[in-house]
Amino acid sequence: MKETIFERIVENPIIAAIQKESDLDIALLSQVNTIFLLRADIFNIKYLVDKIKSNDKSVFIHMDFLEGIGRDAKAIDYIAKVVKPDGIISTKSSHIKIAKEKGMFTIQRFFLIDNQSYNMTIKSVELTHPDMIEIMPGVIPGVIGRMTKKLTTPVIAGGLIESKQDIIEVLKAGALGASTGKKELWEL
Repeated sequence: MKETIFERIVENPIIAAIQKESDLDIALLSQVNTIFLLRADIFNIKYLVDKIKSNDKSVFIHMDFLEGIGRDAKAIDYIAKVVKPDGIISTKSSHIKIAKEKGMFTIQRFFLIDNQSYNMTIKSVELTHPDMIEIMPGVIPGVIGRMTKKLTTPVIAGGLIESKQDIIEVLKAGALGASTGKKELWEL
């Protein structure tokens, strides 16, 4: 499964970051292979995941923004056994650890604002071993380049990706993909 996820992102490194359910149909009709569900709730999450998977696209649920479901081991167990996404996204190392124990693909999201957050990211990745990390904001190719040289964990750039040039720059810097909510970029 991991290889398929990596292959899909390499094939099309643009990832649709969905914050509104109304944007999902646009993403499903686009060329993207991978969708990040950034907003969902207990009532629509299974429907959304099933819809995405039935369109032969990979789907990842952002656990930190999932409404109506706890953020403990039981919630992640429910997501793994009932909802069955391709994996989860979280800023929380505890979520990543639990999800990995359940055999899920994990993407840990980090916000880099200074050297301290950069160093903490390196330490956290080395401790939790997520399958992939997402660095935010994504328009920092120099830092992405430094991080990809230091870690073997694949990197996705996310946040503030506004143009084709932004995507080109982060991919050149070593990112495997770029997540963006900008619908115009989903067709590149």
